[in-house]
Amino acid sequence: MRDATMFTDTDGFSRARNGKNIYSEPNISVTGPASEDDFNIRYSSVSAAPPFYETNRVSCEASPLTMSPWKQASPLNKPTGNHLDDGNVPPNSLIGSIVREEGHIYSLAATKDLLYTGSDSKNIRVWKNLKEFTGFKSNSGLVKAIVIAGEKIFTGHQDGKIRVWKVSPKNPSVHKRAGTLPTLKHILKSSIKPSGYEKVKRKRSLWIRHSDAVSCLSLNDEQGLLYSASWDRTFKVWRISDSKCLESVQAHEDAVNSVISITGEMVFSGSADGTVKVWKRELQRKGTKHTLTQTLLQQESAVTALIINAAGSAVYCGSSEGFVNFWELGKQLSHGGVLKGHKLAILCLAAAGSLVFSGSADKTICVWRKDGNIHTCLSVLTGHTGPVKCMAVEKDHESENAHRWIVYSGSLDKSVKVWSISEFSQAAPTVGGHEIR
Repeated sequence: MRDATMFTDTDGFSRARNGKNIYSEPNISVTGPASEDDFNIRYSSVSAAPPFYETNRVSCEASPLTMSPWKQASPLNKPTGNHLDDGNVPPNSLIGSIVREEGHIYSLAATKDLLYTGSDSKNIRVWKNLKEFTGFKSNSGLVKAIVIAGEKIFTGHQDGKIRVWKVSPKNPSVHKRAGTLPTLKHILKSSIKPSGYEKVKRKRSLWIRHSDAVSCLSLNDEQGLLYSASWDRTFKVWRISDSKCLESVQAHEDAVNSVISITGEMVFSGSADGTVKVWKRELQRKGTKHTLTQTLLQQESAVTALIINAAGSAVYCGSSEGFVNFWELGKQLSHGGVLKGHKLAILCLAAAGSLVFSGSADKTICVWRKDGNIHTCLSVLTGHTGPVKCMAVEKDHESENAHRWIVYSGSLDKSVKVWSISEFSQAAPTVGGHEIR
């Protein structure tokens, strides 16, 4: 995440435009400039948020369920069954924790019974039943994003590259690197053409290559496309079948922190410049063309995360102020309201069923349930000792309850926590903006 109130001097330090203190991590104040390399994240200046309520917190602190595969801990007995029929199974609960002193967790992806985690150690770890299954290592750059497309795993990195991995058909624990985006062939082909260059942040760069960190990856399975967002202020469109970059969109005036592509023609991008933009995708013979159709939000605080709910009826935007705005897709993208449940910046969003999850620099996760245009905060999940940087959600296939989900949360405290969340758990009292109409 990079905040819109920050800028980078020529000496490589980030400073606040208003001269106030800056923040190395979203919740840690420092008194002077520091190199980005010290923390491997963009600095963020966070405004004060509304009062925060402790109601219905689910805490994993000192929980007997907390475990680490690097400590002598007994295996977890995962709760199963419908909580409405079994009083012993709480509706929202911690079911496990993975702790490894290897690096801050920046990215997560879940598929079937596997969990992929990316950190600033350059390693991608693969977990099965909360135990390490396998792992593989990139050559450079912390792992800022992971997405899975069939047998391919795409990872976005601090060095601006997107790496492609494949699972060995003979041994599922072996992941082999299948290439890098852009490919060397496409780089050479583009570099010999004058049209292969574009102006990025006052310098010329190959348009098919990101010139700064990749902040987000998003799949469009319908069209077989991969979208990548970057701090170089662009998002790029890649064809998965041949790894070709089809288009580079000069999207924003500052770092692009998130891009999402949905079924149909719409694409959304959010930036540190404080805007959320809507783009229309057109398929052409040689690629794609994205045209700006609408700007949903213009604010001073940075846009840090975007998500579409599972029903495809609303788009949610997290900000460095700690708020979550949402718009109704079925109502010509009319603004639906603001969810206020955090004290510090929103760093990640996730969605499943009727639920939306917001992870924050205040170390908590808010669980919101959407019913029409009403959002109710069901729980506030606590236990992380650092900012919650990423989340992934999977269906709980071991539960008889069709509306129970497994939520993975990765944090800058170097841990991943695993939660069992029910869609129909009892809601917290409606206080202080936890329910928005």
